[in-house]
Amino acid sequence: MRAIIYQNQKGLSYQEIQNKRPEAGEVKIKLKSAGLNRRDLFVMDQHHSQKVFYTPGSDGAGIITELGEGVVDFKLYDKVIINPSLDWEMAKNVPAAPHILGGPSNGTFSEYSIIPSQNIVKKPAYLSWIQAGVLSLSALTAYRALFTKGKLQTGHHLLIPGIGSGVATYALFFAKAIGAKVSVTSRDEEKLRKTGDLGADYLLKTDSDWTAKMKEGKFDIILDSIGPALFPKYIDVLKPDGNLVNFGASSGDSIDLSLRSLFYPQFNILGTSMGSKEEFEQMIQFITHHKIKPVLDSVYPLIEFEQALERMKSGNQFGSIGLEME
Repeated sequence: MRAIIYQNQKGLSYQEIQNKRPEAGEVKIKLKSAGLNRRDLFVMDQHHSQKVFYTPGSDGAGIITELGEGVVDFKLYDKVIINPSLDWEMAKNVPAAPHILGGPSNGTFSEYSIIPSQNIVKKPAYLSWIQAGVLSLSALTAYRALFTKGKLQTGHHLLIPGIGSGVATYALFFAKAIGAKVSVTSRDEEKLRKTGDLGADYLLKTDSDWTAKMKEGKFDIILDSIGPALFPKYIDVLKPDGNLVNFGASSGDSIDLSLRSLFYPQFNILGTSMGSKEEFEQMIQFITHHKIKPVLDSVYPLIEFEQALERMKSGNQFGSIGLEME
């Protein structure tokens, strides 16, 4: 079978690899689509100096073609979506670090993938193959960040800085689905325009005075993936006892924060990463109930993976980038 392979110092290549059989408790899936995430770039960079040989990719959807011994919850030719969060059953049992499909374990940029049966769910019929294939990592991250960690509720006001990524657009849809207000920020006028079309209540330029523009007071929750470049601004616009939920650090890893600015207003600064099998299944039920679909930025054939990665590296995407196998 054909797959994209990453080797340190050699980079990425599209090549023929061994076609394996599923072991006990596993299923073999003929992939129809897969999705790109910034994690793919991060993992390759992290492993640049190590001896590795693996297929990247965390998101994917396809059809079961083989069942390993003991698999009873699924049958041949079931249409399924892959949950890339491995070995994490219940939301409360948080691992020291998430174990995620696609580096160093083999992922979804391939014609076939072998997955533990506990890491798949049946594809909702209303989703196309490409929509199903780009869904998992970003939607799961957004779901846990908003509901398990952030405790978002109807009537809350959510701020999403840096709109445009898959996680950010899912967070917008999830929040609006339960009747929350949503403000977003971006340096890009076109991204703000598109987000307004998707239902955002307030559109803020990143470098503007957010406080001056907000007519309804401060935010109940801030969903942060930017980090130090914007952290000082968050302190000025978060309500007392508000939740600041962080899932990324695109502007760096370290922040300089006055402890008094934290404990006087009694802010809750919460970290989150990925999610559990329990939350993944809840997320699938949630999107199915509300008929939520991913925002697609662009779609490429598997063989054009390099162009897809360049699109993601550019930072200009709005929504998810997908790969189609056939």
